[in-house]
Amino acid sequence: MKKLILVALLLSSLVGWSQDPIAYDFFDQALKKAASGNLKGSIDDYTKAIKRDPLFAEAYLNRALSKQKTGDIKGALVDVNTTISIDPKRGDAYTTRADINYKSKNYKGTIEDCTQSIILNPKDYIAYNLRGLSYIHIEDKKSACADFSKAIQYGSQSAAKNKKMFCK
Repeated sequence: MKKLILVALLLSSLVGWSQDPIAYDFFDQALKKAASGNLKGSIDDYTKAIKRDPLFAEAYLNRALSKQKTGDIKGALVDVNTTISIDPKRGDAYTTRADINYKSKNYKGTIEDCTQSIILNPKDYIAYNLRGLSYIHIEDKKSACADFSKAIQYGSQSAAKNKKMFCK
């Protein structure tokens, strides 16, 4: 058992060190560009980081967010799907994909992704609120109101507005 734990720790250390420091430099530059509103520049730098480290899930997810803001929904969806394939335990990736699905009026996909996000992070009030809005669109008011209540419990102010509007 001790050997198994030692091997697991060693492997996890190697995985942590496998990312190229230059990839992190590009990633940091991309973050700064995105924060300043230079979305095209951020996309370019995330792409450079990904080329240096093709398993850099955070770079794919952030590039997806920048692409979504520029209107490249298909590109954003590809990047979020890649993030999930690299790291299927990232709840925020499912919430991001749910947001893309919601804006594309794919309410069933939104509900599925929000559900997965909630499984991974039971206090994800954004996922509860977004799933609630999707339930409104498919005319399941009872489920919507339950999700809005749960989102409010975890601190969502927009869910409080949605509950007041839809759950009369």
